[in-house]
Amino acid sequence: MNSEFAVRSMRPGELELVLEWARQEGWNPGLDDSLAFNEADPSGFFVGSIGEVPVGSISVVKYGDIFAFLGLYIVHPDFRGKGYGKAIWAAGIASAGDRTIGLDGVAAQQDYYRKAGFEPAYSTIRYGGLATSLPVSTLVAQPVLDSRLEGLQRYDSAIFPQPRGAFLAAWCTARKGRRSAVVRKSHKIRGYGTIRRCYEGYKIGPLFANDADSAAALLAELIPEAKGAAVFIDIPAENREAVALAEGIGLQPVFETTRMYRGPAPAIPLKHVFGVTTLELG
Repeated sequence: MNSEFAVRSMRPGELELVLEWARQEGWNPGLDDSLAFNEADPSGFFVGSIGEVPVGSISVVKYGDIFAFLGLYIVHPDFRGKGYGKAIWAAGIASAGDRTIGLDGVAAQQDYYRKAGFEPAYSTIRYGGLATSLPVSTLVAQPVLDSRLEGLQRYDSAIFPQPRGAFLAAWCTARKGRRSAVVRKSHKIRGYGTIRRCYEGYKIGPLFANDADSAAALLAELIPEAKGAAVFIDIPAENREAVALAEGIGLQPVFETTRMYRGPAPAIPLKHVFGVTTLELG
């Protein structure tokens, strides 16, 4: 290992570089993910560098005092097999303290994660393709208003393991290639979702809803944003209603990961998770 190698916090502009690495790995991040990612936890992003040259990365975003999520674990192909990845991993894990850490692991890496103390919790399947129809619902979703995020944040905190207000404020703010929708009944939130432009097509996530009817209303509102491009949703495999919705609009399985935890697994009501927010941040 080069004597100039060190792991440090990312500097301005380096998260965009790492997201470009993620694109090259085929992970298909959103075009403007860096803004919301930084809001989640500015101290949660690290690079391993040789002098001033970044050679690898990891994110361990901390949500409160008991939960963190690991992602963006990448070593540039030119620097693999030299021990840099292990050093970056160790620094990232240490940054979480005694928090439970979650990650979404591909099959090829799961043995490595098990050896590091991570245990599988459930499978997530990415459904994708061209939506051949819009789902039918008895409800109608509406665009999320930036001035009304407080109720949405309360709804989210009942499903996601910890509150993430600053992240959601950035994630759900409408801008080019990104919009969010909420569905209500009797003035109570029954679900919300976000669609964002990615390097390939669009991803929908989160897609949190009380039931399939509410999720269908959200999809009917969000999918037209894709304007005929491919749509992708990461769905917990055990949520059969979510799988049926995706298949009902013509999407097919294209990719699979396993959610794993190091430490006590949080109690997530997967029946309300019709789409994971992002595999990088949970």
